[in-house]
Amino acid sequence: MVEDGSGGGGEEEAEGESGEVPAAAAVPPLQRCNGFLPGKEAEGGGRAAPAGGVERAAEAEAMLSASGGRVELRLSRRRLAVLAVFSCYSLVNAFQWIQYSILSNVFAGFYGVSFTQIDWLSMVYMVAYVPLILPATWLLDTRGLRLTALLGAGLNGLGAWLKCGSLAPERYPLTLAAQSVCAVAQVFILGLPSRIASVWFGPTEVSTACAVAVLGNQLGTAIGFLLPPVLVPNTPNDIDLMAHNISIMFYGTAIVSTLLFFLTGVVFEEKPKYPPSHSQAVLRTTPPEDYSYKQSIINLFKNIPFVLLLISYGIMTGAFYSVSTLLNQMIVTHYEGEEVNAGRIGLTLVVAGMVGSIICGLWLDYTKTYKQTTLIVYILSFIGLLVFTFTLDLGYLIVVFVTGGVLGFFMTGYLPLGFEFAVEITYPESEGTSSGLLNASAQIFGIVFTLVQGKLTTDYSPRAGNLFLCAWIFVGIILTALIKSDLRRHNVNSGIMNLDVKAVPVDSPVEPESTTLKIQSAL
Repeated sequence: MVEDGSGGGGEEEAEGESGEVPAAAAVPPLQRCNGFLPGKEAEGGGRAAPAGGVERAAEAEAMLSASGGRVELRLSRRRLAVLAVFSCYSLVNAFQWIQYSILSNVFAGFYGVSFTQIDWLSMVYMVAYVPLILPATWLLDTRGLRLTALLGAGLNGLGAWLKCGSLAPERYPLTLAAQSVCAVAQVFILGLPSRIASVWFGPTEVSTACAVAVLGNQLGTAIGFLLPPVLVPNTPNDIDLMAHNISIMFYGTAIVSTLLFFLTGVVFEEKPKYPPSHSQAVLRTTPPEDYSYKQSIINLFKNIPFVLLLISYGIMTGAFYSVSTLLNQMIVTHYEGEEVNAGRIGLTLVVAGMVGSIICGLWLDYTKTYKQTTLIVYILSFIGLLVFTFTLDLGYLIVVFVTGGVLGFFMTGYLPLGFEFAVEITYPESEGTSSGLLNASAQIFGIVFTLVQGKLTTDYSPRAGNLFLCAWIFVGIILTALIKSDLRRHNVNSGIMNLDVKAVPVDSPVEPESTTLKIQSAL
């Protein structure tokens, strides 16, 4: 894949696509191997390829072949703006998720409610996601990326403004309702990273783009750990001052959310004019009437590697949600009065995870070792949680900062790995559907883990709750080891990316039907 900022070739760009630059390619028909996608040889004496989506991809390839196998691939500069705006409003949504939990003692005192009721302001994100994910992914697949993005950004802003009306101790129900609106917005946000990466980015940058999209959400969590304890110090003897400080946080969030909603309307388009990769070109040849959302769901649940990933991803991400929600309670149990440092430890955990996400995304783009990388990160997350658990009560906050950073590097760094691995093993099924199901699994495990770990932390100690999570993560390691790595999307792209470069004149008497350029790229 080539991006040429000079816009070489002198081709005129369509209106609204002035940021696109040509990387024209003529792609020969892909060779089929015993009925499988390229690079996937038949096993067990030539048994048939899996039913469902793979056949659709094969038919699409045949359509490309029938049209002469000519595909023009381009990278649009708009993709960077789309990624940036999405990352920003995903950031604000994640900030609103964690802003209550990191100040659980402050908000419990302000609204006069229990810690469990404050925990529900975080868990409502998980509860709302599970029943709404199927309608949301249906909307994404049938109505498209732009409408889904606008819904996510719009509901995010609406929830933020509703919170501005809950600045009184008796208005806990209103703040819960406002948080519920933000939770619905999250349903239209969490499934988009892999879709944006696949639709807008080339094969050598798709994993990095997905990691950056996930990074926005992680950065929001990091800021949510850092800013609220600074903006809203614990002033139990002055409720009016506390309400004023909370209002600064709520109104600031609402203004930023509104601005991002308008930017989403300006920047987001359904897809670039030209496909950025051969796998996207193949999907574009599939007639819309051939797509069945119900059949796509059935195909995914018949895909055993995806089902194993679905469970293991839910365990890891659910554990992260639980640790994030209960971090304040864990820290203040052993370090009384250290709310601000609890936020800083959360910041350390997430920032380290952001670094891990980018490193993992770059590594996947370079090596395509999805299963190996996922398994190693899973094992290191398990070790990191064990170390964090047994050093939490040593009495040294600096140790907690270090162990929390190590835990975050691997546990949070795992998130984009799961998204991209799922897209690879389920291609050509919709990225939004596979990502949505992964997130639904994470929300379900997150609810259960938060409730159980919270109960164990309250009745016994933070160690008991963390050991409960360790046991489940060990189960996730076993499930990840059982996943069969069948990189379908990579196989389609490698069918064209390993070709030699040949420049042949259009009017060549030797190869009259060849095109001017074939792409060469090392995967």
